[in-house]
This record gives sequence, C-alpha cells and structure tokens, in this order.
Amino acid sequence: MRRRKKGKIHLGQTQRILLAAGAVLLILILVLAVIRTRRRPQPPPLQAESIRPEDKNTSSESMSPEEAAYWAGCPELDVQLLTPNAHSRPQLPLVEINGIVIHYTANPGSTAQENRDYFENLGSSDEDLYVSSHFVIGLEGEIIQCIPSSEMSYASNDRNTDTLAIECCHPDESGAFTPATYSALVELTAWLCKAFDLTPDDVIRHYDITGKDCPKYFVEHEDAWERLKSDITEQYMSLV
Repeated sequence: MRRRKKGKIHLGQTQRILLAAGAVLLILILVLAVIRTRRRPQPPPLQAESIRPEDKNTSSESMSPEEAAYWAGCPELDVQLLTPNAHSRPQLPLVEINGIVIHYTANPGSTAQENRDYFENLGSSDEDLYVSSHFVIGLEGEIIQCIPSSEMSYASNDRNTDTLAIECCHPDESGAFTPATYSALVELTAWLCKAFDLTPDDVIRHYDITGKDCPKYFVEHEDAWERLKSDITEQYMSLV
C-alpha cells in the first residue's frame, strides 16, 4: 500500500475546482462592492457631523463648483444636536441612506423646539422610551436638526438603520400641516434627496413601514400624500 508523505496535501480535481470557484466568487463580491460605492457617493467631508448650511463658511463666490452644487436648495436649518444618550441619540452609525421617512408628532399644537427638547430630556428620564428624529419641522416652517445625518435615530422601526426621519408639527387632531410646515417639508425633503443621491420614490410614510397611522392626515387622505410626493418631485427636479 502506497503511503502519503506527512505534511503534503493532495487535492483531487473536485477540490481544485471548488477552490477556483471560491476565488472567482470572492473577486465578484469585491467588484460589486466597488460598483455600489461608486454608484452612491458619500456626502462631502463637511457632512461628517451634521447637515448645517452655516458650515459652508464662505460666500457662494468663493465656494468650489462642487460645494455650490451640493448646497444649492438647502433650506435654513437650526442645528441643535441632542446630547448623546441611550434613549434618543445612541450614536449608532447610519452606514447608508436608502430613504426618507415622513412622520407627524401626534402632539397637536406642539412646536419644533418642544419636540426637540422632549427628545433631549429622554436622556435623563427613567422612562423606557426610545424616540427621536433627525429633523423636526415646526408650525411656522422652522427646521431643527436633532441627529447628525451620519447617525441613526429612533423613529422608523425596522428602517431606522438606513433612513433619515422627519417629524412634522401640526396644529390640530386632523394631522394636517400648516402651509409653512408643508412648504418647509417639500423643500427639505427634495434637498435631502439630492444631497444623498435619492429620488422622490425613496420618500415614504411611517405607515408604509409599520401600518401605523402616521403621518395621520397623509394616511387618511391618499390624494394628499400623492400631491405631497408630486410637490417634492417638482422641487427635486428643479435642483438636479
């Protein structure tokens, strides 16, 4: 009987084929990863912490063409980032952004500042609640940013990990937005679509994820939702 020498590995033809196939598969995976990275470019370095127009630091005349194109159409934002905490700003990375989720506060008459401060106070509360949003739009159209665009918020359940969340204030139980809130929502959402290589097709309601009646008016009035999507599309097309 012929004995194999110790320390040598004898591969049959089948094993060699499997190893070659594995190598080819690994190469394909790497190629697809490169293609995906190129297809969805990352925001400029000034976006690392948050979206804030004042970070431009220079006049439009002295900005590079790339910077000017990026910031074109960005609405005025009041950046009030939450203090890092487990209940509203866990500082978990938002690895990619595949959509924008529209919410309503379900707290008639409350302001953007009050909702932002509610998220902030959860950090020192004993309540077992985990709630926040990247942006809150107020009754007069003011926009407060609470969470950096590079971090996850607690707003959209299973889509927390790959979406930006926008909470909208409303004056009464119907959940309808004021004209100022509506206009600011259209402007912000369209710009976010442009900034993060999305389209209006990537804009959804909280309802579309969980079936929750949120944003209430735009769930109960499908025509209003379609009109909102149309207005966002029109604004988006003016930016791209």
